[in-house]
Amino acid sequence: VLKNISLDVKAGEFMTIVGKSGCGKSTLLYILGTLDTDYEGQLFFNDELLSGKSQDQLSAFRNKHLGFVFQFHFLLPEFTVLENVMLPAMKLGQYSHKEIEERAYQKLKMVDVHEQALKASSKLSGGQQQRVAIARALINDPDLLIGDEPTGNLDSANSKRIQEIFKQLSEEFGKTVIAVTHDTEFASHSHRTIHMADGEIVD
Repeated sequence: VLKNISLDVKAGEFMTIVGKSGCGKSTLLYILGTLDTDYEGQLFFNDELLSGKSQDQLSAFRNKHLGFVFQFHFLLPEFTVLENVMLPAMKLGQYSHKEIEERAYQKLKMVDVHEQALKASSKLSGGQQQRVAIARALINDPDLLIGDEPTGNLDSANSKRIQEIFKQLSEEFGKTVIAVTHDTEFASHSHRTIHMADGEIVD
């Protein structure tokens, strides 16, 4: 699927990956996110070699260092907004329940949906649900936020809001952001855009 891929992503950079359907951009994203391990070559994160690690090791790495935002929010409808955001931190188990609750509320505040914290997630609009998904991706303070078509299901106003949040996360909070997108407006506001065609980086 991919050929001759070689790239560096700098800490704090907001990078987008664009290209026609089937060009390999999602495959590249899943390799960078350690979700796809069937490749030749090497993947490093802060000088640590991730290639060849076990699934358990990669799972622990993801939970600590990576946050994921997909095209669909994948919130649990029977849980409140706050509970949805708390889940990854509960799994990581580094903080008390009270601390996790406070951290979750702070992340919701970052994306401006804190006032909906105690509502069932199913009661929110699509744009609000995607912002909750971003807060959930941020709960463990990941170094890298990975987005797979994060505005794919949103109207232009909500897409703009998500784009602003991603840029703010990079520029104000120092997060590294990598997102695959078909949204040219979204891509135009990133620091760097990688164009792919037929499994290769062409620009």
